[in-house]
Amino acid sequence: MNISQQPAARPGARGAERSLARRAELIAIGRRLFADTSYDALSMDDIARQARVAKGLIYYYFHSKRGYYLAIIQDSVADLVASAASGVGLPPVERVHRTVDGYLRYAEDHQAAYRTIVSGGVGFDAEVQAIRDGVREAIVATIAEGAYGRTDIAPLARAGLLSWVCGLEGAVLDWIGRPGLPREAVCELLVKTLGGALRAIEELDPAHPAPEPARRDS
Repeated sequence: MNISQQPAARPGARGAERSLARRAELIAIGRRLFADTSYDALSMDDIARQARVAKGLIYYYFHSKRGYYLAIIQDSVADLVASAASGVGLPPVERVHRTVDGYLRYAEDHQAAYRTIVSGGVGFDAEVQAIRDGVREAIVATIAEGAYGRTDIAPLARAGLLSWVCGLEGAVLDWIGRPGLPREAVCELLVKTLGGALRAIEELDPAHPAPEPARRDS
């Protein structure tokens, strides 16, 4: 069959593609808007005006300002997790460096989104905090896969890695709030503290031995 004989794309498929592209465009616009202005300071009228779209279009895709905000956070989270998990297939020590460096790069380049993710959103927002907890679990799983070759780790090992992730969040928030240290130095520091966490886990639970690079990192 030559090109002229190939069936055209179905109208419904083209419409779905356009709809997904339009939704993605609105999320990208929202990420820029909320990067410069707080959630409470932006009304739906403000958002529609700055996005140069009808307010009804935002309601059509997201139902409410809160729905729009959550979609933006979920999109940001997907980017953060993808950045941190980009070292799949590398040797363990390189994978750890790639994971931490990817995490730092995301935080450095998307500071407002990062602060929203790790702080749990506006006030006490259970849904945003659940998204943040999902990010933590994803990072723990990424580190566990690199360190132990699996993600189904014992509770003590999970607690040890989670404590490191929570410390990572605090260190990164401080770093982007008071720039000065180069990203490479922060990455090296965090990798070394992870080595300490892995050695402590091994001491308390020998079934989870620290990788050889972490043992040498004393």
